[in-house]
Order: sequence, then C-alpha cells, then structure tokens
Amino acid sequence: MIKTLVLPIQAVKFPTTKFEGSNQLRYKETKMDLTITRPDDWHLHLRDGELLEAVVPHSASHFGRGIVMPNLKPPITTTAAAVAYRESILKALPSGSEFTPLMTLYLTDTTSPKEIKLARKSGVVFAVKLYPAGATTNSQDGVTDLFGKCLPVLEEMVEQNMPLLVHGEVTDPEVDVFDREKVFIESVLQPLIQRLPQLKVVMEHITTMDAVKFVESCEEGSVAATVTPQHLLLNRNALFQGGLQPHNYCLPVLKREIHRQAIVSAVTSGNKRFFLGTDSAPHEKRRKECPCGCAGIYSAPVALSLYAKVFEEAGALDKLEAFTSFNGPDFYGLPRNTSKTKLSRTSWKVPEYFSFPFGDIIPMFAGETLEWQPSLN
Repeated sequence: MIKTLVLPIQAVKFPTTKFEGSNQLRYKETKMDLTITRPDDWHLHLRDGELLEAVVPHSASHFGRGIVMPNLKPPITTTAAAVAYRESILKALPSGSEFTPLMTLYLTDTTSPKEIKLARKSGVVFAVKLYPAGATTNSQDGVTDLFGKCLPVLEEMVEQNMPLLVHGEVTDPEVDVFDREKVFIESVLQPLIQRLPQLKVVMEHITTMDAVKFVESCEEGSVAATVTPQHLLLNRNALFQGGLQPHNYCLPVLKREIHRQAIVSAVTSGNKRFFLGTDSAPHEKRRKECPCGCAGIYSAPVALSLYAKVFEEAGALDKLEAFTSFNGPDFYGLPRNTSKTKLSRTSWKVPEYFSFPFGDIIPMFAGETLEWQPSLN
C-alpha cells in the first residue's frame, strides 16, 4: 500500500513554563503531556447497521459529543427518524460510554416548518443539514430550490434558533470541481446571509481561503466553520502522489497548498469562528479501491493526534483546546464538557487497516507514525 502523503514537520521550540488557563503541560525529558477539556466532533458520519457498530467506538473513545450527519439511505428527514437513529447509535456504543450523539435533519425541498418545530421540541435534534442535490455521498435527495421551496423552513429555523449546516459546494457540472466552494459562497451563501441575517450557519469542512475570508467577514456567533484534519494537513497533490490515492479522496476535494495554509492560519490564530469537525466518513476498502470509489476519509481514530500535530507545527498548542473543546459548544449554545482528555507526545503507529466481518476500513494516515497519542476514555 502506498502511504499517505505527510507534509514536512517544522521544528518547534516549546517554552519551559506551563501555559496559563486550563491547558496543562508537563515536561518529562522528551515526553510531554497535554491535558484539555474533552473535545467534541461537530461533523461526524457514523453510518448505520454493522458499519455503525464497527466505527462508533473510535469516536466515542475520543469525543464527548458528535453532530451526526443524516445522509443515510433513506436519509434522516424527520424528527421521528432522528430519534430512532439516535437509539441505534446508543445501542451500538461500548458499555459505559458517555458519548452523546447530537442529531440532525436532512433538509429537502419538502421539509416543513412544522418539522423544525418538532425537531426543536424533541431535545435531541440540534441542527439541519443542507446538501445541494448531488454534492456528496447520499445527497441525491438534497435541496434543489433553497430560496423558493425551503425559505419558509429557513425562516422557522431562525425562530427556533436552529443552525443550518451547509455542504458548501454548487453542483453545476459547468463549474470546475476546485471552484465549487468559492462559487457556492458567492451565489448561495452570501445571498442567504443577506436575506436571513439571524440564521445561524455552519459552513462545514471548509477548503479554501475564500471560505476563511467569508467566515471571518461575518458576525461572530452567526456564521462559523468546521475544519477537518485532511484539509489542514493535505493539499491536492496527496490525491496523486505515487499514483491515484483513493483514501485521500473526499468531498469537498483537497485544494491547492495556498488554501491549506490559509485554513491553518485561521484555525491556529485562536479565532472563535472555527472549530473541530472531522467529517470522518468510513467506507469499506473495496468501496474506496474500485473504478468509482466513494468520497470520504476515515479519520476518527487519528483525528485528535492530527489536530495536535497541526497546532504544534504552528507553535499554537495553547490554542488547541479552544478549537477542539470550546468554540463548538459556545456556538451551539451548549455547555462545555467538564471531563478531561490527555494527549501524550508519544510516538505510535496508525494501523494499516481495521478489519471487520464485512470487510476492512483504511484509516487516514494508515501505517504512518504519529507523535501525539490521546488517552482512550
């Protein structure tokens, strides 16, 4: 197997004093421990059935909560379906796990304002997901008329203070795949914010400097963005290095190095508008390594290690906790977790694959050695 491209690590010098605040750094010769408030994953694919049972322990061991994506077959379009899916997730959790799934609804042209009221009243649905029809995995039932058929629903979401989670790409085949995020911002997102300025919006898995600039230009607390480990660590060369690399293929697709650098700068600056969302998206190996491979990178087992790597390389470990543990719940109006997670600067090797009765799943950075290892809770 050809290994995943890893960008060069820059030398970082650390101070010999502890960081102030809730970050606690303890140095033991070459070993360093970092204790942070337990993180949450604000963009997570758990699938269903045997795939759900296989992957949910990885997320539950690292995160306190997860915003669970609704793009199943069939999609989670009603509150009743979200409640049932949540029960399936809870049953699949390891014994003693305190992981809390935060459910979402899949927005369609036929979603009703009444459904939004039911969702808020349920206490288990925390957002609504906008997939432009055809934009990504299982998005064929997505929205085709946002400003027409969906406008009453969006207005009700404002009333219910229900965030809209956006897959920010146009699906017009005339638009170059590398430009689809930029065009979406110009043609959809900016007009949406102008029309409904009180609507809370999360632009998910941002991939471009255009998205960074847009989010930074919006009012804090109204528009935010989740950021994946792959869009912080990889550029589009990783798709082709040494031949086609299907396990680096995701949507939105990886972009130029200049965009990766812009996202790293934004995330490590301490800006509260950006927070952790892995977009961990498991697929069986045979569905990735085939003539028409699925989009999605399985990052749940390695995500915290990779985020720590990014912040360490930027000399910003003191800002890691806000990104992983504070900015997300603050935006959603939820309490921060009270439990802690320890990351140790101890080398460990990522498994080449995870094997299950139905097949193998290849994790991000399979076979690579990482320098940060989170405790498993």
